[in-house]
Amino acid sequence: MKKLIEFKNIVKEFDGNIVLKGINLDIYENEFVTLLGPSGCGKTTLLRILGGFLEQDQGSVIFDGEDISSVPAYKRPINTVFQKYALFPHLNVFENVAFGLKIKKTPKDIIESKVNRMIQLVGLDGFQKRDVTLLSGGQQQRVAIARALVNEPDVLLLDEPLGALDLKLRKEMQHELKRIQQEVGITFIFVTHDQEEALTMSDKIVVMKDGNIQQIGTPTEIYNEPVNEYVANFIGESNILDGIMKEDYLVSFDEKDYKCVDFGFKKDEPVDIVIRPEDIEIRERGKGQLNGEVKSVLFKGVHYEVIVETMVGTSKTVTMHVLDDRDVFNQEKKEKMHASDFTMDLDDVSEITDQEIIARANAQAWDAESEEDISIASVEYNIEMKAGKYPVTFKTHNGTLITVHVNVVEPKYVEDKSSNVGITAFDFYKTVDEIKESMAISVDLKTWADAYAWYLDDDEEVAITNVRFDFDPNEIEEGDYKITFSTEGREYKIHTTKEFKEGARVSIAFGPEDIHVMSKMVNM
Repeated sequence: MKKLIEFKNIVKEFDGNIVLKGINLDIYENEFVTLLGPSGCGKTTLLRILGGFLEQDQGSVIFDGEDISSVPAYKRPINTVFQKYALFPHLNVFENVAFGLKIKKTPKDIIESKVNRMIQLVGLDGFQKRDVTLLSGGQQQRVAIARALVNEPDVLLLDEPLGALDLKLRKEMQHELKRIQQEVGITFIFVTHDQEEALTMSDKIVVMKDGNIQQIGTPTEIYNEPVNEYVANFIGESNILDGIMKEDYLVSFDEKDYKCVDFGFKKDEPVDIVIRPEDIEIRERGKGQLNGEVKSVLFKGVHYEVIVETMVGTSKTVTMHVLDDRDVFNQEKKEKMHASDFTMDLDDVSEITDQEIIARANAQAWDAESEEDISIASVEYNIEMKAGKYPVTFKTHNGTLITVHVNVVEPKYVEDKSSNVGITAFDFYKTVDEIKESMAISVDLKTWADAYAWYLDDDEEVAITNVRFDFDPNEIEEGDYKITFSTEGREYKIHTTKEFKEGARVSIAFGPEDIHVMSKMVNM
């Protein structure tokens, strides 16, 4: 197949932000190529550079062996269909499609022949005299495509042309575009952020992120053999796991070794594993590689999406000490004050500030009659660099004061080396009213306990997804309550046509060909 377009080290910058970081890409004759990625990844910028609407800052664009970087857009053998079709409302379908040919002063009989052929190709035969403003979105798009193709370009650029259509029409047009491309036999370059569009239509997909190309391949290659976690997550749904490539064809994850079909990695190299949801089978307990419990079942129309937990998350349990309200009332000055005892990590003592102590104690003062807030004038404390209980006194300008205690504790972490996760949280003190007034109790409990989780190897934060407690916030009374904070366990998303009940104890199974090993991503 003949190479038609070469992007060589294309760099483009806008206002100091580099949106294309040295793009190198070859496109061949008669290919349907899709540039796929999220908003801001640089795909439309690359398309506009090829179309001649933008000029790159570095690099060159080679078309059929010639550098066209300095060739203006109207002289390039390239046409573009945009998301907004820009049809001429005062012209009918035939006149819209014929517009470019008339500008070129093409003979009338040739115009009529070419336009009618293109209108027939896009499935609008009989619509020649129709007002374009009365057409549906899909019909308008077909007119825009016919108008671009009638000029017989070597390349057609399509910048998210399906974005304005409803779901049903968008699916229909995916197949229509591929059919049209095959019939006219020219190169289509299509820009989208929709993975389904890319998988449905493309001969080649170029996955982009932050101005870089992550992977180039056929839809099957991109889906079945993603090169990294980003591509795996962007193309389809995935179960992404941390693993170690023990040796060729042998990978370890979830504390077990598994045969796989991948090779070429370094011995004991840290890798990412992707297993697609449709490649996992749910079996009877003990008859698969991993035992687990069904956590949720969601019907998706043609299949069920089942979440099976095979390992529980890392957790830490603390005590919440609930006290009755202890407001201080200064009758002479008509002021009230409130504050609560609290716990803090010994490691934080050296950097503590008055404002942080006020926040942790939820210290506040207000006028007893108007209930307007009053400023706290001073915070008095002497907290030493050792574990213990220390008094903290808050005062207003009028001398109203309240004293609470801060309980300084040695950091106590839970480190789960099997899941590479650490978690910490602290006992804390709250009043009945503070808990009853909470608008999002799980979020507030995490804040009050200073709960935090992280990966042991790189200290990156891990989300705490579960907060377990056995009290009703609206019925809370004085006393001590246990709160458990947990990270997400190992959960596998599975697509199956069989229905399972939540809580069912099952096994999951997958084969060597279902395990896809990827290199760890390198931040660029």
